[in-house]
Amino acid sequence: MSANKTASSNRGAADASKPNGRLLAYCLNHAQVVVSSLGKLYRTPVSTLMTVAVIGIALAFPTGLYVLLKNMQVVSGGWDGATQISLFASMDVSDERAAELGQELRQMPEIDKLHVLTRNEAMQEFQALSGFGEALEALENNPLPAVLIIHPDKAHSAPAQIELLTQKLRAIPEIELAQLDMQWVERLYTMMEIGERGILVIAVLLALAVLLTVGNTIRLDIQGRRDEIVIIKLIGATDAFIRRPFLYTGLWYGVLGGAIAWVMVVASLGVLSDPVQRLAGLYGSSFSLSSLGLGTGTALLAVSILLGLTGSWIAVSRHLHQIEPT
Repeated sequence: MSANKTASSNRGAADASKPNGRLLAYCLNHAQVVVSSLGKLYRTPVSTLMTVAVIGIALAFPTGLYVLLKNMQVVSGGWDGATQISLFASMDVSDERAAELGQELRQMPEIDKLHVLTRNEAMQEFQALSGFGEALEALENNPLPAVLIIHPDKAHSAPAQIELLTQKLRAIPEIELAQLDMQWVERLYTMMEIGERGILVIAVLLALAVLLTVGNTIRLDIQGRRDEIVIIKLIGATDAFIRRPFLYTGLWYGVLGGAIAWVMVVASLGVLSDPVQRLAGLYGSSFSLSSLGLGTGTALLAVSILLGLTGSWIAVSRHLHQIEPT
């Protein structure tokens, strides 16, 4: 009775260990294929380097443009602060009422800074800038109204928001005229939008080029191992087993290509950094070119791996079923 119990417990332990054994074997097989596929690429360095270089260049170009566009947006963020709205009060509005109006407008969240020019200050500024100082002194009365100069808050510096703020200010009864030069702001944002869409189009086209490059490379690899695949199928190997090394080869192409693209972008930005910093210094700015961040670099590597896997999957799915034992 005791022997039967012992045998039964041993059989139960063996049955319980079978799933773990299968999982371990499955993981070991995957690890072996990962290493062997990398070793295969290592044994053909020239063709591997050519393939990953093409992938790296194709991915580095849109990534570099994207980083440069982000740097331009940082610079334009400083330019947004130069946008101002000039409010010309009615002639019957006194300097005291203009100052009170300025205090009221400073409470608006859309306004960052507000400066009030009294009628005398407006006249003095106009005399200094116009070059008609002596002629203006001959006037008996000051023809200029008080002026409120408003700088919108950066959080409300989009063209649509500034236009909405201007319309709101025009509705104030004491304001005769609200003047805003929006042309350069609208042009700036339009150019940024065109740049973003252009980079997206380039990225999509080059991503297709990466897919074609990886797919064609895997296709040639499949054709070169045709006899091996036939033999493996004859002894009962499944398509998943045969597909596995090609997929991991595509994965390694993605990893190596993404790493090369990362290095290319960082190196290119490093070359441009000093000249850009010197140019910014000539304009009295402390701007420095931002490099490829960890988040963007990780996204670049992930996209490269995804393209490598997708390209290899397409090539294997298309060509593997064409190879059958006869």
